[in-house]
Amino acid sequence: GKLLSPERRRCAVEHAREEYEVSERRACRVVRQWRGTQRYLPLRRTDEDQLTQAILALAAKYGRYGYRRITVLLRSAGWPVGKDRVQRIWRREGLKVPQKQRPRGRLWLGDGSCVRLRPERANHVWSYDFVKAMTHDGRALRILVVIDEYTRECLALRVARRLGSLQVIETLADVMLVRGIPEHIRSDNGPEFIAEELRKWLGKVGTRTLYIEPGSPWENGYCESFNGKLRDEFLNGEIFYSLKEAQILTERWRVEYNTERPHSALGYRPPAPQAILPKQPGHGDMENAPRFPHPHTPGGYDGQMSNKALH
Repeated sequence: GKLLSPERRRCAVEHAREEYEVSERRACRVVRQWRGTQRYLPLRRTDEDQLTQAILALAAKYGRYGYRRITVLLRSAGWPVGKDRVQRIWRREGLKVPQKQRPRGRLWLGDGSCVRLRPERANHVWSYDFVKAMTHDGRALRILVVIDEYTRECLALRVARRLGSLQVIETLADVMLVRGIPEHIRSDNGPEFIAEELRKWLGKVGTRTLYIEPGSPWENGYCESFNGKLRDEFLNGEIFYSLKEAQILTERWRVEYNTERPHSALGYRPPAPQAILPKQPGHGDMENAPRFPHPHTPGGYDGQMSNKALH
């Protein structure tokens, strides 16, 4: 390769001196290396080996992370390092993000609109979409993705063989019971999202729908970006042998994405670094709890809906 770094030029000078028996001065002139740089002996820090092992361990665990995200994880673990030093070790060890990854299997014990509405606060704009996957036997899986565009937090990842408008309502209702009701929700024009029953239900709870233009996925950019990370960092590297296994691994990845994965758009901080358990409403708090219309009743009702009310 090209002699771009001082270390490579140093090796080239040594090779020229041994191969052609020339002086150091002549070899440095040919390679265009300063003699002071050639004679410089790099100082090896005492924690170099420990830091290298830590970088290798993180690179093996998070195979789709680059050196910048690895630097953030090292700082979270207490290493006072900068990205330049991590990059130097990263290149020295020959680490890189592979273009393709080999899926792995596990053995288990037992069986918007044209005018873009940008999010301004939490629960201002949600997005949802479907992602396709499959199990080892070739059967299809559908994953419903729900994210908050402002916080970049993944609110739900529901995995099933089939997901219709009723299942979408159930998922949204479960998330709203914990997170609250969003002002807007953005999606494409899929049949599950434009279903009349879903649109009526969202209208009754007070959420406005934002449908992107057909054939314009960039108008739902937040969700499309998340879908790419979901597929690149998780789905492409997993082999699912059953629906239950897919549900468990997907939920585990969602928690890791929200609480551990550094997000570049958030200053390399995770979307939800702390897990906060919601307060369980008591008998005196039932009046302040979210109220939803029932999707199976034509006229709906204004009563309290629990997590199992839709089943």
